[in-house]
Formats: sequence, structure tokens, C-alpha cells
Amino acid sequence: MLEITDVDLYYGAAVALRGVSLQAALGEVTSVLGRNGVGKTSLLRAVVGAHAITRGTIRWEGAEIHRLAPYERARRGMAYVPQGRDIFPLLTVKENLETGLAVLPRRQRRIADEIFDLFPILKTMLRRRGGDLSGGQQQQLAIARALVTRPRLLVLDEPTEGIQPSIIKDIGRVISLLRGRGEMAILLVEQYFDFARDLAQSIAVMERGAIVLAGRAEELDHADVRRRLSV
Repeated sequence: MLEITDVDLYYGAAVALRGVSLQAALGEVTSVLGRNGVGKTSLLRAVVGAHAITRGTIRWEGAEIHRLAPYERARRGMAYVPQGRDIFPLLTVKENLETGLAVLPRRQRRIADEIFDLFPILKTMLRRRGGDLSGGQQQQLAIARALVTRPRLLVLDEPTEGIQPSIIKDIGRVISLLRGRGEMAILLVEQYFDFARDLAQSIAVMERGAIVLAGRAEELDHADVRRRLSV
């Protein structure tokens, strides 16, 4: 569903991505791993339109999208959960969720009950402000807000960062459930190999803005992947 081909991305004179090619398939988790500062977030920003690419193509469901604005990509079924969550701290949980409804046709602008099946803690906190939630609860809210848009591509940037182990397990369970339904492609950026290994069917490892290792998760040399992630 998602095809990234020979993508370069620059921040001024600095090269963030160099010749990156990657695919994310329906019903699978594709994980991008790497140390800090190797270009993982830049890749996701290129996919969702937060930063224009310099060269290459990005196709979604067969159509070139790299010239589309972020809101146009969202309307085509792409949802982004950024690193650091970026929830609205002064809005309630319910209001945060409702911000995701704008990309949907008017008749579909309702929070599906399934959101609270996936994240039951949020149902008990609808009137609480987002800024009053713990870091793990805010991460659940950020993912739920993305799912409100009913995406066909879910883009996740380090969802385990700064999260307590119990909520990491809950997030992993949700990702696994969404993958199993076969209705969504999931592009997951992570630093932690074990979390990605348990969820991903395909893995790509980045160094200095380029993909240096890629393949099916079961076929990769896990020791080699770990070595490339170590500081």
C-alpha cells in the first residue's frame, strides 16, 4: 500500500534522508529501527507530508502523494502519532479525540465504541484534561486520536518512549490486534528491537539517513540488528 522510492530529504544543507526505499504492506507491521538522529522521524515526516522531500517518490495505494498537503494525505487514510505524542493539554480527552474527526465525512463524525474497547482507561477519563494524564495515558490518547480517523495506514513514531512497561504491553497488544484484522498497514519507528521484533513482519535498520539493512523479520540476523542499534 505504501511505496517509498529513492527518497532524499534535506534540512537546509543538511542531509536527513539519502536514497531511502521502503514498502509497508496491508495487514503487516513494518518497523524502522535505528539509533537517535539517523533519520527515522524525518522518514515519517516525509510520509505524512510534514516535510517536503527533495527527490524520489512516495506512493499510497498506487497514487503519488508526495506533493499533497498533510490534510490531503489524512483524508486518504493516513494517520500519524508523532514522537512526544502532541496531544492538546488544555482540551479534555473527549475533545482531543474529536479533533481527529475533521478528516471524516460529516455522517461518520463520531467516536466509535471500538476506541474504548482498545483503550478502556480513556472511557473513564473523558472529562479530564489531556495535560493531567500520565505519559502512558497520553500515548494511549494519541494513538486513539489517530484511530478515530479510521486510517488504512497508521504511522507510529516511538510509541514506547518514556512509557511504563505495563502500558507498553497494552500498546503492543493493540498494534497486534490491528495488524491481525488485515485492514491496515502499520509503519512503526522504534529504538527497542525486542518490541519491534515481536510485532513486525518486515524490519529496516537506518544509519546516517540511509537504510543499511532490511528484510523479513524472521530472516534477519538478530545479532547484527542489535549491534547496529547499540550505542
